[in-house]
Amino acid sequence: MVGVAAYVCAALAEIAGCFSFWAWLRLGRSAWWIAPGMLSLALFAFLLTLVDSDAAGRAYAAYGGVYIVASIGWLAAVEGVRPDRFDLTGGALCLIGAAIILFGSRA
Repeated sequence: MVGVAAYVCAALAEIAGCFSFWAWLRLGRSAWWIAPGMLSLALFAFLLTLVDSDAAGRAYAAYGGVYIVASIGWLAAVEGVRPDRFDLTGGALCLIGAAIILFGSRA
């Protein structure tokens, strides 16, 4: 369960860090938004190291599905845009793919 929590927290940290740059460059916010964004991105990188995986690439690949679903949640919660059926269906497919990568039996 630590892996799932690490993935969810990593996704939130990455999205928040990236959004700080978006806010600065696209929304006209102060450059001071970058400082907490950089800390958030460092936290994201640390959190991915907590995932129990024999290979970093596999942990990152599975994380991709969680990131996509978290981004759709961000779209709704922070940006106020309601996800449509294509967002939700695509997110569900990505989570299925992430689960296969993360929990599939290995020889």
